Amino acid sequence: MQLRPIYRITVFVPQGALQDVVAAIKRVHPLGDDYYDSVLWYVEDAREQFRPRAKARPAKGRAVELHEEPVSMLIFSLPRDEALLDAVLAQGIRPHHPWEMPGMFIEESWTLAQASDGP
Repeated sequence: MQLRPIYRITVFVPQGALQDVVAAIKRVHPLGDDYYDSVLWYVEDAREQFRPRAKARPAKGRAVELHEEPVSMLIFSLPRDEALLDAVLAQGIRPHHPWEMPGMFIEESWTLAQASDGP
């Protein structure tokens, strides 16, 4: 079995902004390989909770008040290429995500390689 290195990215997105964020990411990278594109997963009706502190400028909620709302959990992968990751973050996610600081996790991971992919 052959594996290839990837970044696995999980981003929490307000449900109304999910398609805009996905479209912006796909303008930077098609989210796929030679066999498929637009490969991603999302889970509807996840919940986000936060309490903005005095210095925050939240898109929703008020300073020092607990806020909760439904979000979508978006998961996708990229080849483990730091320049590509930087471009997806800087051009795809940050300018199109409505939050001051998107809830996001980036992990170095591995996925199965196609049989015809390199050694």
